[in-house]
Amino acid sequence: MAAYLSRLHHISLHVTNVDKIAYELVSKFKFNLFVARLTEKSKQLAFRKGAAVFVVNERPNMSPLELNGVTLSTERGISPSESEPGWTNNIQPGENNDKDPNCLYDVHPHYPVDTASNVCFEVEDVERSFKSLRNLGCDFLVPPTEVCDDKGLVTYSVVKSILGNVNHTLVDTSKYNGSFLPGFQEVENVAKSTESCPITHFDHITYACPRRCTPQVMSWYERHFGFQRFFIDSNEDVDEGYVLNKEGIGLRLTAMEYWKCSETGIELPFTDKKQPDCKFVIAESLPEQGRNQVDTFLEQHRGPGIQHIGLYTQDIVSTAQTMGQAGVHFFSPPPAYYTEVGKQQEMEDAGYDPQMLSQHGILLDTDLRQAQTDPSCQTTDTQKKRYLLQVFTKPIFSEDTFFLELIERRGASGFGEGNIQALWRSVQAYMDTERAETEAQGENTTQPQNITPEPKHCHNA
Repeated sequence: MAAYLSRLHHISLHVTNVDKIAYELVSKFKFNLFVARLTEKSKQLAFRKGAAVFVVNERPNMSPLELNGVTLSTERGISPSESEPGWTNNIQPGENNDKDPNCLYDVHPHYPVDTASNVCFEVEDVERSFKSLRNLGCDFLVPPTEVCDDKGLVTYSVVKSILGNVNHTLVDTSKYNGSFLPGFQEVENVAKSTESCPITHFDHITYACPRRCTPQVMSWYERHFGFQRFFIDSNEDVDEGYVLNKEGIGLRLTAMEYWKCSETGIELPFTDKKQPDCKFVIAESLPEQGRNQVDTFLEQHRGPGIQHIGLYTQDIVSTAQTMGQAGVHFFSPPPAYYTEVGKQQEMEDAGYDPQMLSQHGILLDTDLRQAQTDPSCQTTDTQKKRYLLQVFTKPIFSEDTFFLELIERRGASGFGEGNIQALWRSVQAYMDTERAETEAQGENTTQPQNITPEPKHCHNA
């Protein structure tokens, strides 16, 4: 029996320099640092924007009073505008009685590069989920464990996924009344971002997967967590997924979603009072078109994993403008995208100035699948058409691996079939430029690793 998921709780990053990533999340992406956990061997900071929560974990063996070679200061608060990478050393958490030196609600992956590696879900019963998944043959990195403080009790366990270094923490917070999780203390005297940046939740998570591994990954999530297939395109082949294999693009995308929350109607502070579904997308390259960005991820990440995460925003133009002014760099699609026949008119019909979208690299697509199945979408009335707007950030780690996406859905439920090719080309152009510069500097002296393992294994080599 599958362990059904209630909602996405948070996503964990494991990084070498937590101060750098923390600074960028606050000052550039406008997340708020709201709780922290500092012990002798662990530094964990949690950042929130709407229901989207990132937990940033720094690698172990650092003192809570001297991190990155700088002693923690409690004399003043911090401002998101400060540019020194060590600005989180000024955080002033409340009194910390946590004596456990280990990484709570996760495991230290000892991974060679910075990575997004843990997707935490709430479940109704951790012990029952543990038994169900163990009977199905799952590997657990942490068995059911209880953590408590004066605000209540939380039970969690950590299960290893089938894909690379990705783990899933399963947590039951039904008996906890605190602001986050036991062990985390509220951070005092930290400036909050008040700029216009209406991000509400995680929209989707995209995995980069070795060739021929997609069916195995899909089957694992269907069997163990009750995921179901989500078709990106109305004409998508059940077995092959959504395939782009032309004009230099060799890409296979397959999507899935967990659906328990949609049926139970979990109460959350959203307009429809339901937790939005977070879809999972699996991306793999196709060999016919040569090396591409999925291959680059697999090489630089040292194996499969989370390539990017979609942040849902209620106003992508204001969000991209705010982030751009704060220093976020976005991928720019080919200029021809905005001059394609009918594209300018499509943007204007949706109520957007094509020049404004072009300035921020935002792509717009009409939900053709919805238009084909819903007669009301055949009209020119913009209120009845459904649109999807998207833009990618450049990688936020030093390697060309993990990045973020801004996405706004105006009634559209898919992934912008009309945008995928332009998005792919914008990322690929950046990757090609980076590789050319590296080769010109003579730094690329080693042979690429084998990134296409046999289909029976979807783990790291």
